[in-house]
Amino acid sequence: MDTRQLAAFCAVVERRSFSQAAERLGVTQPAVSLQVRALEKRLGTQLLDRSGRRVEPTDAGWRVYRGAQRMLTLEDQIVSNVAASSEGEVGGDLVLGASTGPAAIAVPLLLCEFQQEHSGVRVFLTVSDTHSVVERVAARELELGIVGAARRHRGVRFEPFFSDEVILACPPGHGFTGRTVTLEELREEALILMQEGAGVRQIVEDGLRRLGRRLRDLDVRLELGLQESVRTAVAAGYGVGFISRTAIESDLAAGTLAEGRVDGLEVTREISLAFAAGRARSRVASEFVDFARERLAA
Repeated sequence: MDTRQLAAFCAVVERRSFSQAAERLGVTQPAVSLQVRALEKRLGTQLLDRSGRRVEPTDAGWRVYRGAQRMLTLEDQIVSNVAASSEGEVGGDLVLGASTGPAAIAVPLLLCEFQQEHSGVRVFLTVSDTHSVVERVAARELELGIVGAARRHRGVRFEPFFSDEVILACPPGHGFTGRTVTLEELREEALILMQEGAGVRQIVEDGLRRLGRRLRDLDVRLELGLQESVRTAVAAGYGVGFISRTAIESDLAAGTLAEGRVDGLEVTREISLAFAAGRARSRVASEFVDFARERLAA
């Protein structure tokens, strides 16, 4: 059976759209349609219901999808095993994504050190918010994701990687410096947040929810896309903001940022590894995960 037909069919099922499947695969929409029609002809049955606004698998389509996933996983394993067989050297492409929090702290150095030890490896890291990374892992566009919040997704499995504390960063000399403030005090201060979808923001929202509060109860003045943007705005005195401690340790040591605490809001997050469910892990990805865990433990 032609695995190109199976890959096209799976992409349509996962995206519920021929056009989005084509975009993901980097081909034209007619090419995807042709592959799916050829598969339906080969099996002698309709696999997709095209009558609604979204494309939906038929009962037969779901059965084919589950089997196709297993076949594509086996294909990945074969390719990985062949790539790993050359004199035992680790080589190939490591294609991964990281959310803005992890990408600003430990991940870049880990990747640089890993590549230095394995000169045959090429690293391709993309940085976006947690939601986007998880979706791209599920779509198999990325083999590995490193994210600051393990969002539930039926197509992705998560593994703990390392822990990171989220703190309330303040400008130097701010009234919150070195203090534990109440939520009522925090409500009186301009708050700077990362954009919706960011792991740090989700962790803070979860912590507030446990206290019976929501972000809308606070005075959110700025929502900025990157953790670095929040750091810069806080250091310039435009408000206070929640940031990863690891990302600003040098600023805290230099005195360019200060730390406050919010009563009852203890925010520690697990940085997680994200893998597509059912996908065999390549040798280069496995080697990187083992390498990174060893470095982090040390």
